[in-house]
Amino acid sequence: MKPEVKKCGGNGPSSYWMQDPVLLFDALGIRPGEEILDLGCGAGDYTLEAARRTGEGGCVTAVDHWPPTVDGMAAAAGARGLTQVRALKADLLHPPLPVAQNSVDLCMVFTVLHIFDMERFSDRVFRELARVIRPGGRLAVLECKKEEWSFGPPLHMRLSPGEVETFIRGYGFQKTGLKNFGYNYLLSFTLEA
Repeated sequence: MKPEVKKCGGNGPSSYWMQDPVLLFDALGIRPGEEILDLGCGAGDYTLEAARRTGEGGCVTAVDHWPPTVDGMAAAAGARGLTQVRALKADLLHPPLPVAQNSVDLCMVFTVLHIFDMERFSDRVFRELARVIRPGGRLAVLECKKEEWSFGPPLHMRLSPGEVETFIRGYGFQKTGLKNFGYNYLLSFTLEA
């Protein structure tokens, strides 16, 4: 069965409903007061749930390169009274991100990496993530499984967990988990202290 694609938080389609969001966020283990970075926030559904879980004492920075998406994200957060959300326009392929070094407790990169030519850009991407995530901080990568379906990115763009692990090797990240979410998988890493 094809998951329902919805416009939820801000502008544009979202992959949020491709898996059970409660199970996904439970797996992330977000704690109140954490500093979270949502890279490629898109419609903002993941951002909004992360903000709800981190509470007013935390901060969720939602980053996307497309201005209407960022504006929509800011409006969606404001409409929900989520003052802990910062929506910023930035491009991961043109670092540095407008995020302080060693400031992020959890970085969410959800259904984003397949967009880039990782053979070409993985150094730029993972070097920047290692800069912004604090030692002991977490990186969560959610991607569509490398299987043929009538929805989602084309098969040739999808990344297997092994491919992601190969690209991230050498940047100080230690794999801590791999979870199956039906159409997607979640790879978890910790940045070595």
